[in-house]
Order: sequence, then C-alpha cells, then structure tokens
Amino acid sequence: MAVRVDLNISLDGYATTTDQTREKPFGEDWGRLVGPYTATRTFQERVLKQPGKGTTGVDDTYAAAYFEGIGAEIMGAGMFGLHNFPDDPEWKGWWGDETPFQYPVFILTHDAREPIDMPDGTRFEFLAASPQEALDRALDAAAGQDVRIGGGPTVIKSFLKAGLVDRIHVGITPILLGRGINLWEGLRGLENGYKARSEAADDGVTHLTFFR
Repeated sequence: MAVRVDLNISLDGYATTTDQTREKPFGEDWGRLVGPYTATRTFQERVLKQPGKGTTGVDDTYAAAYFEGIGAEIMGAGMFGLHNFPDDPEWKGWWGDETPFQYPVFILTHDAREPIDMPDGTRFEFLAASPQEALDRALDAAAGQDVRIGGGPTVIKSFLKAGLVDRIHVGITPILLGRGINLWEGLRGLENGYKARSEAADDGVTHLTFFR
C-alpha cells in the first residue's frame, strides 16, 4: 500500500496554465502541457473511451501505471469542478456516468454535499478535512491498494509538505510556461528521503520518479 502522486509539469516546474480566455477556456498552453499524456493509448481508451487509438511507448507505459493498483483517490474541489459550478447541486464532475475511477474518490471541500454514487461503481465523497484525516479515510476505503493524490497542484503540495507521499511521478513536458502554480515552490529539500530515477520518451518528455 502506497500513497502516490502523478502529475504533468513544465520544464520550469509549473503544473497549471494561465492563458485561458472566454473563447478558449482551457487555453493553448494546457493542451501543450498534457498533450503527450492525453495522446497515449491508455488515456484514449480509459478516459475518452476510444479503444485502439493513441500512442504507445514510454509515455503510455507511465499512463498505464497511473491507473494500476489504485483503490481510492483524493482530489481538490477545483479538480472535481466545484469552483466552476458552485451553485449546481446536480454537478457530478467532468467525466459523465463512465468515470476513469471505479473506486472511492474523496473531494476536499468546505461545500458540504451528500455522497454521489455513479453507475460505474465510483463513489464521490466530500470532506472538510486535513490531509492526514483525508488520507486515513482513503487508506481505509482502498482496502490494501494504493491511494492516489490526484490534484490539483495546491492539494498535492499540501500532502507533500506534510510528508505523506511515498511516490512522486512527474512527466516533465519540454515547454516553458513562466507562470502559474509551481509544483516545487516552497518544497526545498523534498528530495531528501527519496531515491530518484528518470526515463526519457522520444517526444522529449522526461519521466522523473521519486520513491521511498
């Protein structure tokens, strides 16, 4: 049983983009940041429900590992979509009835809501809790499998600062963003207590993993 983080960041360490407009709500930088991941066969099949499509190779190996052995997930309100739809009590996330999860997902929020049970077996529960309290709930729900801290980066940083993460994998996309939320800011010395390994994909993405 381990606590895991998987995240895409830029070469200068940014995990969010800032070029969004009303006409382009995701902006162009977001597609550049996560493009190698979303192009993989695993993402196309697991998230977009497009079997047989997508790239293979190093990026897809890490994309497949992203989903392996997970028994529960923790994410922030922003990743679930509550910041975008704060007044919609019927909001059930971005994914529709067929989510990429099929296990309990705990959303950290001060907006109290009843749990949501999805047709595919995913259960969304909403918690006002500290990182340790949320992790205790998730570990219990995971029943011996791993727990993923899914994001966004602010939530991930809170778990990293608390020393609660066993494995950190970042796919470093070779682009420079220069602004946004920097994953490493305020985490000086994080590498202490971890071993590290890296692997490069043909498209220039470096997969860096810290592990205990």
